[in-house]
Amino acid sequence: MKSLVILGAGPKAVAVQAKAHALRSLGLPAPEITVIDHQGIGGNWRSGGGWTDGRHQLGTSPTKDVGFPYRTRIAGNTGDTDPLNRAVDRELMNVSWPSFLVATDRYASWVDRGHPSPRHYLWADYLRWAAVTTRMNLINGQVTRILLRNTRGGTLQDADGWSLAVDLADGTTTRVTADALMLTGPGRSDRRIAPLPSVLSVAGFWSAVGAGRLPAASRVAVIGGGETAASIIDEVVRHDVVDIAVISPSATIFSRGEGMFENEIYTDPRKWSTLDEDARREVISRCDRGVFSGRVQTNLMAEDRVSHLRGRVSAVTDRDGSARVHLVEKLPGGRTAERTEDVDLVIDARGNSPLWFTRMMDDRTVAAMIAACGGAVTGTAVEDRIGDDLALEGMSPTLFLPALAGFRQGPGFANLSCLGELSDRVLTGLGVRPSPTTTAVPERIHQ
Repeated sequence: MKSLVILGAGPKAVAVQAKAHALRSLGLPAPEITVIDHQGIGGNWRSGGGWTDGRHQLGTSPTKDVGFPYRTRIAGNTGDTDPLNRAVDRELMNVSWPSFLVATDRYASWVDRGHPSPRHYLWADYLRWAAVTTRMNLINGQVTRILLRNTRGGTLQDADGWSLAVDLADGTTTRVTADALMLTGPGRSDRRIAPLPSVLSVAGFWSAVGAGRLPAASRVAVIGGGETAASIIDEVVRHDVVDIAVISPSATIFSRGEGMFENEIYTDPRKWSTLDEDARREVISRCDRGVFSGRVQTNLMAEDRVSHLRGRVSAVTDRDGSARVHLVEKLPGGRTAERTEDVDLVIDARGNSPLWFTRMMDDRTVAAMIAACGGAVTGTAVEDRIGDDLALEGMSPTLFLPALAGFRQGPGFANLSCLGELSDRVLTGLGVRPSPTTTAVPERIHQ
């Protein structure tokens, strides 16, 4: 069975660790897992992580925790009702969101308050509790280089694993090796469209908010239409601002309504394989990109200061210490129109490139990705080649990219909608297979 190193100690890493721990607790084979993150467990959900101030609410229900939807299929060979699979799910319930609330004396209060979504810092506390409970092997360090490991020769075909250079907190450097690599998280949050004082990155915005130094502004533009932008707008409306413009190329900002029918696609990605390409793109464009959670949409209902500007931002230039936003909008008949908007402050909430990790790869590793993609390594090329196990097809050694699995395997893998299914897929890719028989299994499995 392959060993695994995971870059990023967020929900996806904790989910894979939790499932492996559940298998091991029942005496079943499980891979060796090492997780690396310089911010610790759940760092991107905490103040100082660069993506939030920790005080805003989670956009997804916390009941979609590290074991959800509790439908393990990799332990026993007779499907969802197999005693081994059910036993693994019961073990996972020990690190569920309700179990965390019980362990920290929060459960009754959470129920009495109507099961609210937790603030980001509490979600991070849950992830850390689950990781500690399942004895995650965490290395607190910054990965600086991702290389192919070779024990036989020097060609791409000789690569038999991964080697990661890691700068540790004590100033030393170590090297971590494994058979397979899983990359998670959004990467850096300091990207901004222009190096101007009037333009803030996501990290710059939350740092300014935390320090109480958000620049005074009458009109604010937020570039982006996803949940990162939603959290920022949810904060900006609390400040003395006259007008807030949300800029995105979509027709409007849709609501991720969490309806039963759309949730079903996220919860059970097996249905995704029955959809054609047009149907998949329709679901992703309507439910996953350019959408705000229902809670944020409700909060903004009373805010007449917030409006949507359709267009793609081509540049932001200086305007006497403020900013001029240059927009390009698509029109009927293939035409485009250009216009500018003058604002006092721009917040770039587009997030990082989905291929942020390639900057840490050497030329040889990038060459292996190019070979797997059949050409240039682009977001679309990678998304088109993510297999059932959430790994890049044709890439050797194994490279899991769940955040890019939405188009091929289902939109829930890119977010928090089916972490238990995600762990099933990844562990399958590591060599975990259903037991050939459920006879003579440990007695506790039948309890």
